[in-house]
Amino acid sequence: MYKTVIIGTGPGGLTSAIYLARANLKPLIIEGPEPGGQLTTTTDVENFPGFPEGIMGPELMDNMRKQAERFGAEFKSGWVNKVDFSKRPFTLEVEGMGEIQAESVIVSTGASAKYLGIPGEKENVGRGVSTCATCDGFFFRNKKIIVIGGGDSAMEEANYLTRFASEVVLVNRRTELRASKIMQDRARANNKISWSLNRTPLEVVAGDNGVTGLKVRNNATGQDEVIEAAGVFVAIGHTPNTKFLGGQLNTDEHGYLLVKPGTTETNIPGVFACGDVQDSRYRQAISAAGTGCMAAIDCERYLESVEAEQLHV
Repeated sequence: MYKTVIIGTGPGGLTSAIYLARANLKPLIIEGPEPGGQLTTTTDVENFPGFPEGIMGPELMDNMRKQAERFGAEFKSGWVNKVDFSKRPFTLEVEGMGEIQAESVIVSTGASAKYLGIPGEKENVGRGVSTCATCDGFFFRNKKIIVIGGGDSAMEEANYLTRFASEVVLVNRRTELRASKIMQDRARANNKISWSLNRTPLEVVAGDNGVTGLKVRNNATGQDEVIEAAGVFVAIGHTPNTKFLGGQLNTDEHGYLLVKPGTTETNIPGVFACGDVQDSRYRQAISAAGTGCMAAIDCERYLESVEAEQLHV
C-alpha cells in the first residue's frame, strides 16, 4: 500500500515526485520503457530556465530523478498494464511487480509524437529530425528545413520555424490540406514557406553530420526526388499514452485526459494528471514541470482531507 503512486518519469512526473517526497509522502514512481520521457531523445535543451548555457535532455532528467531520490522517492521499472479506479484503495497491475495499491495516483504518462515510420527517421532524431519546433527551431537559424504534415499543427510549426529558417518547405502526401482555412491562409501568406504537395516521404537522407534532405515520391509523375534540407520536422500529431487506463478517466476527442480547470483533478477524486498526457496545447518541459508541481500539491491536499474525514468517523 502506497500513499501515492506516480506513473511516468517525464518532467511532470519527476517534479511531482520531488514535491511529494519533500512532503514526506514517500511516493512510488513507476517508470516505463522510456524513463525520462521525450526529453531523453533531445540533445541540447536551451529553453529550460536556470541553464544559461543549455543542458542535455538526458542530463536534465537524470538530475530531476536524483533530486527526487534525495528526498526519499522510490523508483521501480515496469509497465502498468491495468488500473482499477472503481474503488479505494486504487489497484494497479504492474508488469514485474504484480498488483500494488495506492491511496492516490498521479498519471504523467505523456504523449508520444507520431512518426512516419520511414528509413532514417527515428535514427536521426536529435541529428536533424524533430517533432517539436518550439524546442528545436533555434538550432536551424538561416538553414533550409522541411515540415511534414497537412494539419493545423503542421501549419503552426511551419509558421513558427520561419522565425529561424531561411526557407521552410511544407511536404504533404496529398494535394489538399486538412488544416483549417485560417491556418492555411496564414501559412500561404508567409513568403518564407514553399510548398511540396502531393509528395510521399520515403526516406530521411543523412550524412555524418546529420540530416541533409528528404527523399520523396512525386505522386503525379511517380518520380523520386530529394529535397535538400538541414532539418526535418515531423508534424503529424501526438498520441496521449492513456490506453492502459481502460477509459476510466474522462478524455477529449483526441484521448488527452480532462482535468478540472485550474487544477490537475480528473473525474475520479484521488486521481490526478500532469504533463503532456493532459496538455495538447503547450507540450513543453517547463509547462509539464509546472503541472507536476500542481498535481503534487493537489494530491497532498486530497490525502490530508481523506485523513481528516477518517479522524471524524
